[in-house]
Amino acid sequence: MGGPLMSWFAAVLTRTGDRWSAEETDITDCESLIDLGEVLRDREGEVRLLVIEQDDEYAAIIRLDDDADDPRAFLSEGHAADAYPMAAIVAEDLLEIGDGDEDEVLLDPDAPPAHDSAPFGDPEIVEDLGTSAADLLAMCAHAGTLPVDLLVAVCEKAGCGEAFEDLRG
Repeated sequence: MGGPLMSWFAAVLTRTGDRWSAEETDITDCESLIDLGEVLRDREGEVRLLVIEQDDEYAAIIRLDDDADDPRAFLSEGHAADAYPMAAIVAEDLLEIGDGDEDEVLLDPDAPPAHDSAPFGDPEIVEDLGTSAADLLAMCAHAGTLPVDLLVAVCEKAGCGEAFEDLRG
């Protein structure tokens, strides 16, 4: 999906015990949320996250738990799916996978192709790592918060802020 204009940052964050590791990863060949989940499936760890940020426009968090067949995902900005193919992959697959959870913020399947600006997916994706759904959604709504700031805040609360910052540095 990548091309000369695709300039995203993608990293895999894994935790074993209380030790986090972070590594940049290539998602160029991923064409679905399932493909993004496969990036995590091969990694060791009790917690496995894939974080994506592109052009200060959106952040995506993909999580694959050991007991899950499908990855969970959260996209910070729905409009990004209109302009960024990787955001569109996450958005469209969230619509297809949807677990029927009434609290989940999903796009209306009958809506026109343009995506709502609201974040959607699973806002509880990192709740057990210290960032509540309400806090995650509030950061997305805050006018001065960049997508990378959201990822840094999530990582700091989870205990992997230093590993994430070293990778981005």
